[in-house]
Amino acid sequence: MEEKFVVGVDVGGQTSKIGVVNAAGEILSQSVIRSDIYGSDADAFLAALAEAIKANIADSGKQGQIKGVGVGAPNANYYTGTVSYAPNLAWAADKEVKFAEILSEKLEGLPVTLTNDANAAAVGEMTYGIAQGLKHFIMITLGTGVGSGIIVNGQLLYGHDGFAGELGHTKVVQENGRLCGCGGKGCLEAYCSAMGVARTAREVLENSDEPSLLHKIGNITSKDVYDAAKQGDAVAIRIFDFTARLLGKSLANFVAFSSPEAIVLFGGLARAKEFLYEPMMEAMNENLLHQWKGKIQILFSSLKESDAAILGASSLAW
Repeated sequence: MEEKFVVGVDVGGQTSKIGVVNAAGEILSQSVIRSDIYGSDADAFLAALAEAIKANIADSGKQGQIKGVGVGAPNANYYTGTVSYAPNLAWAADKEVKFAEILSEKLEGLPVTLTNDANAAAVGEMTYGIAQGLKHFIMITLGTGVGSGIIVNGQLLYGHDGFAGELGHTKVVQENGRLCGCGGKGCLEAYCSAMGVARTAREVLENSDEPSLLHKIGNITSKDVYDAAKQGDAVAIRIFDFTARLLGKSLANFVAFSSPEAIVLFGGLARAKEFLYEPMMEAMNENLLHQWKGKIQILFSSLKESDAAILGASSLAW
C-alpha cells in the first residue's frame, strides 16, 4: 500500500507555519509565511497559504500522496470549518471566513480540517510531547494572545458549538480591567499574553522612576522584558512576577472545573519559565481547594513551538 502523508498548518497572528508530515510524526518539509500583511483581505491570505502548501508538498516530493490538510487557527470552529471574529487576525477580525471550504477549493479539492490553534497544540503535545499518556490536561498557549485546549478522557472538549475552551477571555481583573482585543475588559489575554507583558511594562515604566534597562527601549516587547530580567533587572523581574501570579490564580480556577492531572504551558512567553514558574505555582496553590493543593503539575511543552502546532494540526487530517 502506498504511504500517505498529511499537511499541518499553524495560523498565528503574525506568521503561519506549514509542514508536510508522515504517519510517524516526522516533518519532512516546512516553511513560514506572514499572516499579518493582508489587511482585511481573507482571500489574499488564503491564496498565499495555498501556494505555500503546494510549494511544501513539492519540496517534500510527495505529490499525489497527500491525504489532507489539518489547520489550527485562532477562533476556528471544528464543526463549521470557519474562522470567526478573531481579534488577532485582521482578515477575520470582523467577520466569519469559510476557511476550510475556500482553502480546499484553492488546493483543487484536497480535504481541509480545521480546529482552534490551541486545540491543535494540545493534540500535538498529547501525541508527541510531554503530555503523552495524560488523559486529563489543559493546554495554555501564551503567544500573541492566550489560547487553551482542554483534554478530558483523552478527547478534546469542543462544546455544543465548537468554541469551548476560550480561557484567555475569562476575567481576571474585575474593576478597571484592561480593554482586550475581544472587546471585553479584564481578560486573562490582556495581561498574560506576550502583548499583555509589554502593556504591563509600559504601565510600570510610566509610573516609576526606578532605574531599569527598559527605560532605554522605545517600543517595548515581552522579549525585551525577558532579556532585561535575564540581566537581573529588578523591574523586569517584578513584571514577570505580576504576570505569573495572575496566571497562577487563573489556573486554580481552571482546575476547579475540569480537575486535570496537569497544565501544559506552550508558546513564546512560556520560554520565560525561570521567572514564571515559582510565583505561578505559589499563586495557583494558594487558590486551589484543599483536595488539589500540591497535586497539579505545571509542565512546559517539550516540543519546538512550530512543531507542536504543525503536528497537532496535521493529526486532524488523518
